[in-house]
Amino acid sequence: MPSTLANALTFFRDFGVFDVILPFLLVFTVVYAILQKTELLGKNKSNLDAMVAFVIGLLVVAATKVVGIINEALPQVMVLVVVSLSFLLMLGIFARPDKTFFDSIGNRFMTGLMVIFSIIVVLIFLGVIENSKGESWLEYGWDFMINNWNGAILGSIVLFLILIGAIFYVVGGDKEDKKKKEE
Repeated sequence: MPSTLANALTFFRDFGVFDVILPFLLVFTVVYAILQKTELLGKNKSNLDAMVAFVIGLLVVAATKVVGIINEALPQVMVLVVVSLSFLLMLGIFARPDKTFFDSIGNRFMTGLMVIFSIIVVLIFLGVIENSKGESWLEYGWDFMINNWNGAILGSIVLFLILIGAIFYVVGGDKEDKKKKEE
């Protein structure tokens, strides 16, 4: 026998809270906050920011595919947040007591974690978005890579990684030189 809370959740789902109201509130809030922070439409234009956020929120809700993607991807992203929080809690156990946690783990480590988690979030969304054949973009990309894997693709990937590494090396070298000159 379902509980009262389960019945309430079923009522909310049937009423459209999860498909209309919550996605609208999420998009409205995020767009409004971005417009307020960036002052893209001008300073002290709160009413204009709210109207643009309202329209964008309604357009997103009208696009049911977008709402479906949001409803599928956000719970997976939240699992990633919980896993990353647990990971950081475990790292916090080993942090030095005289420093804050972020001071003790270093900027490079934090940057690495941010890059890894950003890639995972992108993969989550690619796994949720479907093409016209009903397969996710992630499945399509993986199948394409496996079926067309040859020397040209491998060489392109290696060249791309070398270029990215060279860019980071050159940009990182400038920062170290500037620090040495300032001292």
